Amino acid sequence: MAEALDLVVVGAGMYGLAAAKAFRQLNPEKSLAILDGASSLGGVWRKERLYPGLKTNNMLGTYEYADFPMDTETFGVKPGEFMSGPAMHHYLSKYAEKFGILDTIRYQTKVLTAEHQDGPDGGWVLVIQTPSGEARIAARKLIIATGLTAQPFLPDFRGQDEFGAPLFHGSEFLQYSSTLESATSVTVFGGTKSAWDVVYAYASKGVKVNWVIRATGHGPVWMAPPYVTPLKKWLEKLVHTRMLTWFSPCIWGQADGYIKMRNFYHGTAIGRFITNAFWSILGGDVITLNKYDAHPETAKLKPWSQAMFTASSFSILNYPTNIFDLVKDGTITVHIDDITHLSPNTVHLTSGAQLKSDAFCCVTGWKHVAPVKFLPEGIERELGIPHTPTTPSSEPLYTDVAVQRADDEILARFPRLKDQPIQNKRLKPLLDSDGISIKDKINPNTPLTPYTLYHFMVPPSARFLQTRDIAFAGALMSFTTATIAHIQSVWINAYFSDTLPAKTLPPVAADRKSSGEGVKSLEEIQYETVLQARFGKWRYPAGHGTQFPDFVFDAQPYCDLLVDDLGLQVHRKNGWLAEATEPYGPEDYKDLVAEFAKASEHY
Repeated sequence: MAEALDLVVVGAGMYGLAAAKAFRQLNPEKSLAILDGASSLGGVWRKERLYPGLKTNNMLGTYEYADFPMDTETFGVKPGEFMSGPAMHHYLSKYAEKFGILDTIRYQTKVLTAEHQDGPDGGWVLVIQTPSGEARIAARKLIIATGLTAQPFLPDFRGQDEFGAPLFHGSEFLQYSSTLESATSVTVFGGTKSAWDVVYAYASKGVKVNWVIRATGHGPVWMAPPYVTPLKKWLEKLVHTRMLTWFSPCIWGQADGYIKMRNFYHGTAIGRFITNAFWSILGGDVITLNKYDAHPETAKLKPWSQAMFTASSFSILNYPTNIFDLVKDGTITVHIDDITHLSPNTVHLTSGAQLKSDAFCCVTGWKHVAPVKFLPEGIERELGIPHTPTTPSSEPLYTDVAVQRADDEILARFPRLKDQPIQNKRLKPLLDSDGISIKDKINPNTPLTPYTLYHFMVPPSARFLQTRDIAFAGALMSFTTATIAHIQSVWINAYFSDTLPAKTLPPVAADRKSSGEGVKSLEEIQYETVLQARFGKWRYPAGHGTQFPDFVFDAQPYCDLLVDDLGLQVHRKNGWLAEATEPYGPEDYKDLVAEFAKASEHY
C-alpha cells in the first residue's frame, strides 16, 4: 500500500525549500516530504556541484530569502562580496533547519512517474526510485520544483570514443576538478556564464584554455561589472528599481500600477525614443567598461545580441582578478568556430585548428523539461508543460488562434518589438552541426510548446483549476531567484488551499463567492496564460523566451503581479518618490507569509 502524504515537493533547491517551508508554516499539522535525487540539498548549490572557486553572480543582500537574511557572522560573507558555493549550501541548510523542513528531505530519491488520479479531489500516485528499490507514494498535492537546470544536456561528438581524455558537462566540474592541477591544456565549449566560470577556473590556475564559442551559435553572453552606468550603480539593485523597469516592455507590467507611465514609454514615439536611448546607454556602458575593443582577443568576447533583448544570460563579472587579462596574455585563446570531431586528445574545428586537450568541458545547456514522466499519456497538454504540438483541435490551450491573438496584442501594445534583432545570420541549432548528435530521448532541438502555466506556476485547464493539486515552482529564469521563490511559495500554498482572492482565480469551494466585478472566466485565464507565454518569444529572442519565462527587468513587475494576486500591498516603499527610485529587495517581503495568513481569513 502506498504511503500517503498531504504534500510532496520534488526538488530540494531554492524553490523547493521555499515552497515546503511556506506549506509547513501555513499547515503545521499536515504531512510533507521533499524528494531529491541528489545526496544533498541545494539544487545548483548542492555539495556535488561545488567546484573550487564557484561563486554566485549576486553580492550579499540580494540572493537570500526575505525572512532569512544571510548575516556575515554566520556565513562569512561581507557586504560587497559574492557568496561562495559552500556559503550558499550552508545558508540553504540553515534555512531548512530553522523552519523545520530539514528532516522532511529524502535524498537519492528520484520520481520516475506521477500519475493523476480521477475524481473531484484528484491527487497523484508517484513511483519513486530509492537506493532500496522502487516504491509508491500517494500525494494529495504535488509541487514540481526541479527548476530548469536539473538535467544537463551533453551532446555526442564524432570520434569521442577515441578522445581518451576526460569529457564532461560543466555541471560535473567538481568530479573532474583534479584536472585543475593535472592538465596543461584544456578545451571549454560554450559561451554562457557557466562557461566563463570554468574558463576562469582553469586559466587562473595557469592552465592553457582553448575556449570554443560556436560561430553558428548565440555568441558570448553579456558580462557586466557589478557596478554600471556613469553613476556606478549596483546592477542587481538597478534592475529592481521601479522607474527603470518602466523602460522594459512587459506584458504584465501594469501590475505595478504605473500604467500611464508605461503607456508613455512604449505607446508613444517620443517615449520609445527615450526607451531606446536607455537601452543603448546601458549596453554601451558595459561595452566601454569591459574595453572589449582594446585587444583583438577580447573583442571576440563582445556580445552579439542587443542588451534590450537579452534575458537572464545577462551576467556579472564576479572573479577576484580580471579575466580579460588572461585573454590578453594568451592563457585563454578564444575560437569563434565550430567543432567537427574529436580524435585522441584533440578537438578539431571547422577552420582546421586542432586543439590539444587534456580535458574537454562542454557547457552546452540543459533540458528544460521536468525530469518526471506524467501520466496518463497526453496529460502534458492539460498541465501546460512542454510537449510536441498536435493539431489545434487537440491543443486545449496553445492553439493557433490563441497564439495569433496574443501576438497581435503584444505587438499592438509594444510596437518596438516588431523590429526583431538578427543576432547571427548563420545561427543554427547545435545538433544541426556536422559531427554532433544526441542519443538521448530528450532532444533540446525538438520543437515543443513553451511552458504555458498561469502566472508561470499552475495549469490553466478546467481539470486542474478544480483539483488544484499540482504546481510548478521555479519554471522560469531571472536575476531575482530568492525573492520570487519566496513569493511563489505563498501563492502556491494559497492556490492549494483555495484562499486566493476571487479576482485572481474563481474559488473552488461552494461556500465562497465567485461572482462580482473582475472575476476571471476560464477563457480569460487561459488567454492570459498564452499571452504571457508568447510574450517571451518577442521580448527575449536572445534568451530562452520561446521555451520558458526568462527575464531581468521584468522580475519586479512579476513580484508585483503575484503580490497583487494575493490581495496584499504591492507598493511597499514610503511614498511615490521612494517607490520610483529606491530599489526593491528581499527585505521588502519579509512579512509576506504573516500578511497573507491574516488577509486570507477574510476570503
